Amino acid sequence: MKRATVILLLGIALLPCTVDGAEIVLDARQYPGPAWSPYVVGALLGVLSWLTFYFSDKPIGASSFYATVAGMLGKLVAKKHTEKLAYFKTNPPVLNWEFAFVLAAVGGAFLAALTGGELTREWLPPMWVARFGEGSIGLRAVVATLGGVLMAFGARLAGGCTSGHGISGTLQLSVGSWIAVLCFFVGGIAVAMPLFAQ
Repeated sequence: MKRATVILLLGIALLPCTVDGAEIVLDARQYPGPAWSPYVVGALLGVLSWLTFYFSDKPIGASSFYATVAGMLGKLVAKKHTEKLAYFKTNPPVLNWEFAFVLAAVGGAFLAALTGGELTREWLPPMWVARFGEGSIGLRAVVATLGGVLMAFGARLAGGCTSGHGISGTLQLSVGSWIAVLCFFVGGIAVAMPLFAQ
């Protein structure tokens, strides 16, 4: 029964978006760009979330990865202190499925860029160069690092990241996740507008 349910869900997710009689109005599998079709990728993310809940009974999420890595590094530097921390008593820093999920997401992003024709091999995107100039790679590194640290802190503070709240939480119709996603967009727009103003 489990296998039949999974096959049925995969089949539904991979169907074209709309069908008018026998004529396909919008074929989500055909996307007129170098990137992967956002329709197919969105459907596959939904299927991945279903499968994750079905087989592991856990939501998709990545923010605990940072705490796991911090705990592993802490055990290397100060093992006794790290093991005494309350968080690591209940969440020991071990290689788990969330750790594997983040590594697989990085690998998947590389494969998507490679097969979608978007592997640019450039350090600075054109929009950044237009705003800050060619020689701003140091600024880019500092801004990216600070942004990553702030996002990791915010994700831990909010009890989840964009994948935890944005995919798993909204899929479960969690009010807190919908509020978090709204805040993600508002925060992103609030930063992008002055940063890339012409």
